[in-house]
Amino acid sequence: MAEPVFNRLCLVGLGLIGSSIARVARERGDIARTLVACDTGVGVAARVKQLDLADVVEVEATRAVEGCDGVILCTPVGTFGRVMQHIAPHLAPGTVLSDVGSTKGSVLRDLLPLLPEGVHLVPGHPMAGTEHSGPDAGFASLFQGRYTILTPPEGADPAAVEKIAELWRRAGAMIETMDAATHDKVVAIVSHLPHLIAFTICSTADDLAQETREQVLKFAASGFRDFTRIAASDVDMWRDVFLNNREALLEMLARFSEDAHALGRAVRWGEAEFIEDRIRRGRKIRHGLIERKQA
Repeated sequence: MAEPVFNRLCLVGLGLIGSSIARVARERGDIARTLVACDTGVGVAARVKQLDLADVVEVEATRAVEGCDGVILCTPVGTFGRVMQHIAPHLAPGTVLSDVGSTKGSVLRDLLPLLPEGVHLVPGHPMAGTEHSGPDAGFASLFQGRYTILTPPEGADPAAVEKIAELWRRAGAMIETMDAATHDKVVAIVSHLPHLIAFTICSTADDLAQETREQVLKFAASGFRDFTRIAASDVDMWRDVFLNNREALLEMLARFSEDAHALGRAVRWGEAEFIEDRIRRGRKIRHGLIERKQA
């Protein structure tokens, strides 16, 4: 077995992503020599112990991070500033600090000013997930064949970046590196906007008259069912994502709104060629995903 990437790794937050990292780390044995799990949620720590997801389970983050050479924040991004204020004095020099949040500009904004001397920040975002949450939702193969995007700040320690990259490689992920601003624009279109649309469509359906709404739910086709799957996602996480990637999301929403109005006009005026073009372009995107094994 290869030497573990970290001697003592702490996961702060044991939701879908945190518990999936824990599972793959326990399964492989070469990600962390000692795995520490920390979650303040009611009953979560007890459940993590029952599931045997870590060697050490704590409810106090300041205790959990002590003596760790790796710490990964797996809580909603809106909590990062508060969490960092608590743990910063307890992070040892040389510690590699990372996260799994799906906004990266806000991570740099909230964590860099509080980063202690000698602690290395390497933000990360595994592009994997389901609509489920909590410690029971995770599974070891979640990251297999998926991308993890790293957004190290300028001047980041190359050895620290490589440690986080190697952790994700051992979890089965493929690694991409980009700056935080580019990341936030990319995920705004491929992840955040689709979620915004899904939440909106389901809200629209919920606002229909009771009789019509019952028929919608009874006869929902696969397209609507796909939206409901996305719309079942964690409330706290997605509220924080929208608020912390506001500018990029609103830019993509404006572009989408223009395109949606254009297609609506084509439908209104019977412009078949325009409609066919939009459908073909959608099929092209889908085929591209299939070819890249990301479907």
